[in-house]
Amino acid sequence: MPRPAPIEPLPPGERDRLASSLPHWRLLPDRDAIARDFRFKDFSAAWGFMARVALLAERHDHHPEWLNVYNRVSIVLTTHDADGLSERDIALARAIDAILPG
Repeated sequence: MPRPAPIEPLPPGERDRLASSLPHWRLLPDRDAIARDFRFKDFSAAWGFMARVALLAERHDHHPEWLNVYNRVSIVLTTHDADGLSERDIALARAIDAILPG
């Protein structure tokens, strides 16, 4: 069976444009990843958001690192197969942003 094509790291030029293309996400200083924190009305709203993100992640075949405490959700995106950020992270971040209300 042929091996899948390797996942390429995000080119430096695209990394430089992240602040403008994904303004609510931040580059992490200690690793090649982006993160965003979310706050919801209550636990049920946070959990519902996580369920929607889980479905997105399955469709994208790319899964976040995340943490949930009551009404807060923190998401970190990085591509382990690329040893850092890749287009997969950017696509999933955009998809997550698109499901947020308003």
